[in-house]
Amino acid sequence: MQQRRIFGGTRRFFFGAMLAAFALVSIGPAVQAEDDPIRIGFGMALTGALAGAGKAALISIEIWRDDINAAGGLLGRPVELVFYDDQTNPAKVPGIYTKLINIDRVDLIVSGYGSATITPAIPIAMNYDMVFMSLFGLASNEEFGYDRYFQILPAGPEPRIEWSRGFFEVAMRADPKPTTVALVGADAEFPRNALIGARANAEAAGLEIVYDETYPPTTVDFSPVIRKIQSVNPDVVYVASYPPDSAGIVRSVTELGLEAKLFGGGMVGVQFASLMEALGPQLNGIVNYDFWVPEPTLNFPGINAFLEKYQAIAEDAGVDPLGYYLPPFAYANMQILAEAVEATGGLDQDQIADYIRSNEFETVVGDVSFGANGEWAKSRMLMVQYQGIEDQSLEQFTEAGTRVVLYPEDWQSGKLIAPYSDAK
Repeated sequence: MQQRRIFGGTRRFFFGAMLAAFALVSIGPAVQAEDDPIRIGFGMALTGALAGAGKAALISIEIWRDDINAAGGLLGRPVELVFYDDQTNPAKVPGIYTKLINIDRVDLIVSGYGSATITPAIPIAMNYDMVFMSLFGLASNEEFGYDRYFQILPAGPEPRIEWSRGFFEVAMRADPKPTTVALVGADAEFPRNALIGARANAEAAGLEIVYDETYPPTTVDFSPVIRKIQSVNPDVVYVASYPPDSAGIVRSVTELGLEAKLFGGGMVGVQFASLMEALGPQLNGIVNYDFWVPEPTLNFPGINAFLEKYQAIAEDAGVDPLGYYLPPFAYANMQILAEAVEATGGLDQDQIADYIRSNEFETVVGDVSFGANGEWAKSRMLMVQYQGIEDQSLEQFTEAGTRVVLYPEDWQSGKLIAPYSDAK
């Protein structure tokens, strides 16, 4: 099926986006003939800082499109994707979604990847009363309270709190129990939100916060940050970071020999195949959030069949060849939307939103249901510990036991090794 793509910079795109963004009259989705394609529109980070994850998400959505079309389409109509590169630039997002709705006349919209590009799209979805399926935005809807927003991120009804709750619950299992914690993260949207929750969870656990600072997102050398943390000798170190920071922090911690009962928590990127391969044994002992890992407790129906399709495409496409972190959730997001469309028998946004809000969905990432704020009704944020990593081969991460699930209890597959240095 033909897709329309714009990889930023063309005069035609900016002219179209400008017209759409400043339109005075909301045209809304077009009425189409019964045999016309159902068109689903979105922006996606295909260049810029989040391009690796964005391209992996796009592959997953395209696999879903191919699967649904092979099964007869939606409502008996083929599905067509209409997408544009948002360049990981939040400023481009409003124009993209306004153009998708007013000029491309899409029937449905979904988000791109990550908080930074999800948040600026929500007001556009609200303006046109569109259902908005969201892909990994942490607490993005808290400011808006939009009742047609639904989030595939498994962070539960209180995402800021749930993001790190498991980390602190695991920390308090250590013997002797920790008494102090250091909090550190990048001065950017996701880490700031994660640190808000970490402070609340640290306080609830009775831990004294002895260090609480952010660093500029452009930081490259993390040795000074780690030395400052070492100077206060915390029992627990919670980090909220983006992929380049996560790699730099892990290397600095390894080089400087951090002593702590628990280290990790909110590091984005250590779940990616490229960083797992690059860091290898340096990951041992880290306790960090994750969403899906190949442990026997998480063998959901359909997950392996999806991963087989994804992995057959991913390596040649130059994206994460394992696809454990983001891709299954991008696919599940579309499964949910498709079921709602089929169940309601049409494209009425009210009916689709009501159905999603009121039902549980069986997806490749397990059963999903939503609360009143569009987040998962129940959190399933995993805390995993990297254990027994021997070298930098990627194959070892496909086996159970290298990322042992410690939390929640329902999905636990192993036991904590503490202190952090003992797992090194």
